[in-house]
Amino acid sequence: MPQRVEIVDDSTTADAAYRMACAGTAMLWCGDFHNARQLLQAMARRAEKPPQRKQRRTPKTELPVATPAQDFHRHRLAQSQRARMLAMLLLPFDGDYGIALRRAPDVRLACTEAWGPAASTDAVGCDGARATASVASLRELLGITSAHEWRRKGVEIAALGAAPNNRIYPHYGVFSPVRGEYLALVASAPLPATQEAEFLAFDIGTGTGVLSALLARRGVHRVVATDLDPRALACAHHNLAQLGLSDTVQLLQTDLFPNGRASLVVCNPPWLPARAGSAIERAVYDEDSRMLLGFLAALSQHLAPAGEGWLILSDFAEHLGLRSRAALLAAFAAAGLQVVGRLQAKPLHPKAGAARDALHAARAAEVTSLWRLRSREVAPTA
Repeated sequence: MPQRVEIVDDSTTADAAYRMACAGTAMLWCGDFHNARQLLQAMARRAEKPPQRKQRRTPKTELPVATPAQDFHRHRLAQSQRARMLAMLLLPFDGDYGIALRRAPDVRLACTEAWGPAASTDAVGCDGARATASVASLRELLGITSAHEWRRKGVEIAALGAAPNNRIYPHYGVFSPVRGEYLALVASAPLPATQEAEFLAFDIGTGTGVLSALLARRGVHRVVATDLDPRALACAHHNLAQLGLSDTVQLLQTDLFPNGRASLVVCNPPWLPARAGSAIERAVYDEDSRMLLGFLAALSQHLAPAGEGWLILSDFAEHLGLRSRAALLAAFAAAGLQVVGRLQAKPLHPKAGAARDALHAARAAEVTSLWRLRSREVAPTA
């Protein structure tokens, strides 16, 4: 919570708002909603400008070149500071998540999806008398309404087949499967020939359920999909029902593996070994590689004879100096696993070609891999 809150309106300039936010003063907006959005955009532009430093008449010295890991941590720190500053512009919400500001949109459904049913707690609003339930940052609200649009329109997944029965609907707080290259790898990798009567697959950390849907569409008889996050399980349940795959995929709330062994175990863990700053970032950041190493350590115990584990992992962390290829291969060996195949794809997302991105060099070199792993007790086949 901010130490200080000021009431502001349409008369507040962007410079004044930026100074207050940088000083840690939150602003409760009581003006026109669209003006608040414009103010936030103006504050963001000021945050993106590099700070001007006074020239000092000192001898020039060679500064040490930053390592990729240092660039990454500086980038994350800058992003965190920017997000904290922009979150200082607050909006008042009524008890049903309505916003009683001029030209404010109806965001009640989007907020209910993100925050759950509205509370009935009352507080003083902008006029000093109107009863409201809460305040939240405009920046968070924009993220919520954007997530609502993803959920309403869905994301077309080419690997699931022809439209219209190929859409995944991400929920708020669940990572959207917008990077198609790893989905294409799962759709094209050869299924292991395990000779099991029932081809059973485990989908570890299912998220939206997209990988379970891909496996089911490929003819896997039964999939057990796991996740710890209730939001993810609700999202996966909705998507699998929409795709008509609820009878094929069983959802289970557990950490990593269900009981038993499967012919195929698929996992797409967070790709970067760093601490997540928010709930949604846990889909990207895996502190100390906990999920990755946990998956590898127990994989052999959950593979049927001749079964395979498919690890979907970008080498972005390697280019950032956060994890080495040698460390990854050593983790395979320590878990009693051998590599029997590897499929690769270059990223297709816009940042991969954005030369002005702070991490451009690492993004340009990034490759996403599907590692096909087996227990060393099983001899590899051609």
